[in-house]
Amino acid sequence: MGQHLPLVGAGRPGAELTVGQDGATIRRSVLPGGVRVLTEQMPGLRSATVGAWVGVGSRDETDGHHGSTHFLEHLLFKGTSRRTALDIAEAFDAVGGEANAATGKEHTCYYARVLDEDLPMAVDVIGDMVTSARLDADELETERGVILEEIAMTEDDPGEVVHEQIAAAVLGTHPLGRPIGGTPDTIRAVPRDAVVEHYRWHYRPSTLVVAAAGGVDHDRLVAQVGDALVAGGWDLDPDGVPRDRRPGVPESDGVPTEGVELTVHRHVEQANVVVGTTGLSATDDRRFAMTVLNAVLGGGMSSRMFQEIREKRGLAYATYSFSQGHGGLGLFGLYAGCTPARVDEVTALMVAELEQLADGGITDAELERSVGQLSGGLVLGLEDSGSRMSRLGRSELVLGELMTLDESLARIRAVTADDVRELAADLASRPRSVVRVGPFGE
Repeated sequence: MGQHLPLVGAGRPGAELTVGQDGATIRRSVLPGGVRVLTEQMPGLRSATVGAWVGVGSRDETDGHHGSTHFLEHLLFKGTSRRTALDIAEAFDAVGGEANAATGKEHTCYYARVLDEDLPMAVDVIGDMVTSARLDADELETERGVILEEIAMTEDDPGEVVHEQIAAAVLGTHPLGRPIGGTPDTIRAVPRDAVVEHYRWHYRPSTLVVAAAGGVDHDRLVAQVGDALVAGGWDLDPDGVPRDRRPGVPESDGVPTEGVELTVHRHVEQANVVVGTTGLSATDDRRFAMTVLNAVLGGGMSSRMFQEIREKRGLAYATYSFSQGHGGLGLFGLYAGCTPARVDEVTALMVAELEQLADGGITDAELERSVGQLSGGLVLGLEDSGSRMSRLGRSELVLGELMTLDESLARIRAVTADDVRELAADLASRPRSVVRVGPFGE
């Protein structure tokens, strides 16, 4: 089965933990300064994916800094003291590699996929970006326009709008309720000084996790990461320790105690509707029961929502349930896209399926089928180095532990029908919000 890895705070700087898993080897080291390096060596793979995870997301922004996290995702590609933006782009293009970044509500990741022989280059370039971003004033103003266009593109997608609005409706003024990319007003308002301050405060050794998977040698990567950070001018204090996972903000802080209803006008052919409520935090012990609940309720073509709303009644093309877990808080929702005239009917059907699950639970056949679906999806989802790299980074920054594949499968298989029914009853009892996006009022 392999060894279970407790991650956050485990070991002194330089300590290593190893675990064998389905032919791969996972190792973890804590460098001076608190930088964490995790690798998963996958035998026979000639490529590798490496990511620099910074433990800062949109929820960490303070007044006057809103939008800074997303701004930095763009600006780190715009040049350092050693490289221009073109140098960064050419470094990866020259070896057929891919580089990108993603901003989340709790972390930001800069990552690249390259041949194993080009991994030192990728580490050096990404390390340079993270430690030595120039944050040029002219480039910032250019990217301000680019980000505003990105937000406008999102606003033109009713599916994106309904999911952003349900988060705001359910979570209220809680930091997790804010859009990741900021709003047009916050992007226009944030000054360069605030972005620079956000960068200097949050981009530091104690918040950095470097994760790599594929054809990677752990000891070499540790040395390469250390060299890159020192070259970037970071002070790797031997007494530095990793920043622990955020403890999580109580759900009551800014979260409405009653559900709300919101209708957003968009001139589109199809309406999008989400029914949402607070869900489970990322570390809640019931998160495995939640995966089974989602599989039964709205996780595939055999799910109750899909069968009732699409297959039996033909009322929607797409319908599903979803769960998002964060530190101290989560979001749970039911989605459908349908003809505007059928929104109320489809909304009632989605709610009815959740309430029936809460009242009557699931059958043994549904439990068996969902466990098989989740087990197969978990294994298939770890077939590439990118997904394994992401699992390492998320485990370190969000979960605080790394389960082996066998352990994860065992936790899924341990879920009972009573676990699912009790969780469904809990979710069904919570304040419920509804957001509709479509040509209403025309």
